Amino acid sequence: MAKTIPHSLFSEFDINLFKGGKHFKLYEKLGAHIMELNEDKGVYFAVWAPSAKAVSVIGDFNGWNSEENPLNVRWDESGIWEGFIPHVKKGAIYKYKIISNVDDIVTEKADPFARRCEQPPKTASVIWEGSYEWNDADWMGYRKNKNGLDKPYAVYEVHLGSWKRNANNEFLSYTDYSNDLVSYVKEMGFTHVEFMPVMEYPYDPSWGYQLTGYFAPTSRFGTPEEFKLLVDKFHQNDIGVILDWVPSHFPEDAHGLGFFDGSHLYEHPDRRKGYHPDWKSLIFNYGRNEVRAFLISNAIFWLDQFHIDGLRVDAVASMLYLDYSREEGEWEPNMYGNNENLEAISFIKELNSEVYKSFEGVQTIAEESTAFSGVSKPIDLGGLGFGMKWMMGWMHDTLEYFKKEPVYRQHHQNDITFSLTYAFTENFMLPFSHDEVVYGKKSLLYRMPGDEWQRFANLRLLFGYMYTHPGANLVFMGGEFGQSSEWNFQQSLDWHLLQYEVHSGMQTMVKDLNALYKTYPALYEKQFSPEGFQWISYGDHQNSILSYIRKGHDAENDLVVVCNFTPIVRDNYRVGVHKKGTFKEIFNSDNKKYNGSGTVNGSVKSEMVSWNGFKQSVEITVPPLGFVIFQ
Repeated sequence: MAKTIPHSLFSEFDINLFKGGKHFKLYEKLGAHIMELNEDKGVYFAVWAPSAKAVSVIGDFNGWNSEENPLNVRWDESGIWEGFIPHVKKGAIYKYKIISNVDDIVTEKADPFARRCEQPPKTASVIWEGSYEWNDADWMGYRKNKNGLDKPYAVYEVHLGSWKRNANNEFLSYTDYSNDLVSYVKEMGFTHVEFMPVMEYPYDPSWGYQLTGYFAPTSRFGTPEEFKLLVDKFHQNDIGVILDWVPSHFPEDAHGLGFFDGSHLYEHPDRRKGYHPDWKSLIFNYGRNEVRAFLISNAIFWLDQFHIDGLRVDAVASMLYLDYSREEGEWEPNMYGNNENLEAISFIKELNSEVYKSFEGVQTIAEESTAFSGVSKPIDLGGLGFGMKWMMGWMHDTLEYFKKEPVYRQHHQNDITFSLTYAFTENFMLPFSHDEVVYGKKSLLYRMPGDEWQRFANLRLLFGYMYTHPGANLVFMGGEFGQSSEWNFQQSLDWHLLQYEVHSGMQTMVKDLNALYKTYPALYEKQFSPEGFQWISYGDHQNSILSYIRKGHDAENDLVVVCNFTPIVRDNYRVGVHKKGTFKEIFNSDNKKYNGSGTVNGSVKSEMVSWNGFKQSVEITVPPLGFVIFQ
């Protein structure tokens, strides 16, 4: 039998916070906790199931017998059931069997707060308690100086199940990744790694975006402590770790959060607000205090227990709008008669407020694809309070432009320049993410037109344009070496391609671009401010050339960038400059070491020839399908 707890983990204060939606460390209270009670070592269980009339713990320690270990409901109307079961040990597997007071419905559920889950397709929770000694004190001490909005963000997006696999096409482990992946990301010069969801998920084709174990790193790759080791190793190598986090929806799997205690506990009871037609999944009830506390506790958990440096929040647009992906009649306006989900907006603001208040030097990043105003503006200025927002419009326009044959680009100059009309309305991160290389869209390389040489030159130019455009940068794994096939979550990237010069040259250029980005403050100090960018010329559509200046705090470090979107070499091309003196070429994507044609400049002196509205100008050679940077 489960014993009544004379000293519950919950105080009256905890319960009041929970009911009020203000308890943001619920993982310290709910779930399964190994402890000692009256000299008996065992496990304290606590689960929220307010519509239950009976809850018991079933597991391999009691033959999955629901009569053996019933829990007791608390007297305070919190809906929390709790109890202590002696002699249960770490590694035991369990679920909650819940008999609902709604039509006696019976559910068997994994623990929403489990720290570890069985490896799918198995679905039980695992009693877990592990100690880990962190070795990242240096990083945690200076993180705020590395992770600020005026610092470089060159993010490498990774799907752990398919970055690399062993010879038998089996997953590598967190421990393997703490060697292989960490050394690769460091060698390539990325400042951050972003993991597609690592929280436990039952279905591989969801890529992790349909979560069932919100507090457990997936057991596919090892233990929670081994995942901590991976994060720790990144930190020891000066690399920040961002996690994809999914508070927007969850799957209907029988062992998951849906219909938890026979009622709509976590999901909104109105299907117009509680069911997502695109993903065939359930939507959290953002107006319910305890659900808000669950989600914010989960965000805090990863930052607190796993030293995570940022959360990229998935599918924010779907949370903001009541009519997202819905036809007329499938949604109901809010109290003001419009389409904004006021409860979700309030939740997002509280989430960001709590995260930034509780942790120094972290960032939240919104994947948000609409024109919703103020996503990355502070809450006290009327914004949602995110640190950054993905620039989906820029990504779409840029890839549309690049897929056109160069001869037609002169008619579409506006597509490639339009982003600068709104580039500073938010703190934008420029994403070439996993979403752009699946479902028949082709790899980035094969979205480029032309023969092999032109494809690679276009791809080098694409990355150069991204890194010199205002904003932070994100590259999905494989893009950095010109992966030729679409991303396939069931197998490793095509690392064998690096034996070919075209691919190794591409990889070398991205590595050098990361080094350049981190070395020159003009590329990041004012990346979210109009003061950090100045057009030289966006009107030379006939030659399909753009030229602009990037600026940091010190005018001595200004950079001049020229991009040529055609395969024609432009000799004696005149560019206006804002300063007198010698301009040195510090980067050229056509360098032979990148498998380019070798059309490079050395240093050029400005002349008193007015051009592009400037008093001085320089004459340069602009390489084919290339970009050059001068200082």
